Amino acid sequence: MIGAMIRWIKAVGYLLTGRIDSARRALDVNPHVVRAKFEEIIQEKTSRIQQYKQAVAGLIAQQETKMAKVKLLTDEIQRLESLRSGALAKAKQSVSALQAKGLTTEAIQQDEDYMKCLAAYNDFTSTLQEKQARVAELEDDIRGYGNKIKEHKVQLQQLVREIDKLKAEAMDSVADMITAKQEKEIADAFAGIAEDGTEKELQRMRQLRQEVKAEARISSELAGTDTRVQEAEFLDYARKSANNSEFDALIGLAAEKDATGTADHAKESPDSTPLPE
Repeated sequence: MIGAMIRWIKAVGYLLTGRIDSARRALDVNPHVVRAKFEEIIQEKTSRIQQYKQAVAGLIAQQETKMAKVKLLTDEIQRLESLRSGALAKAKQSVSALQAKGLTTEAIQQDEDYMKCLAAYNDFTSTLQEKQARVAELEDDIRGYGNKIKEHKVQLQQLVREIDKLKAEAMDSVADMITAKQEKEIADAFAGIAEDGTEKELQRMRQLRQEVKAEARISSELAGTDTRVQEAEFLDYARKSANNSEFDALIGLAAEKDATGTADHAKESPDSTPLPE
């Protein structure tokens, strides 16, 4: 008993599932539903492309920021190179003046102006090397960003082309659905299985016509109408025969018909043989 109930429940479930699948398929092939689904897919892909564009725009912004830093550092490097060249030029001038006074190399290296120029030169050189290293690092980052941005732009172009293809595919799919539906309706109409009810209505009218004719015939037979019609036909035939005989007698055809009939009767009678002498 329990097993039968379980099988019955499963059967009902299968029936409902089949009906749901059938209804869902009927909706899926509807042209309006197809158009709406394609629009939803296109909208979702467009939204993802927009997010992708924003991410690429972020990379471009970082690249531009680093390029701006490189420009600032390049300006600083040029300034530091000018300062270092100035410190070197001043040191040479001081050394020349001290040498003119006859100071030894050790004495010149201990000179205050010389030491200031040397310290400035070394400081400018150290700072300049740091700035140059930073610029080289930023330029590597900028080149990396540039390569990535190029790749992402190519992918974005491909995605945009896919969107265009999807739009064209959507129009083609809707047109195919409409055409297929119309062709099916035409084929069903020719096959006599269309659900418009015209064939059934025509068959019903034909059947009704036969039934009405049969009912009229039965009613005529039950009312004696057929017998009266036959009697009227017989009376009309007798009247016409009498009129014809009277007309033949008036024009002399009746006597000829009687003579011809008597002669023919004598020839055909077996009693007309002659007696022996």
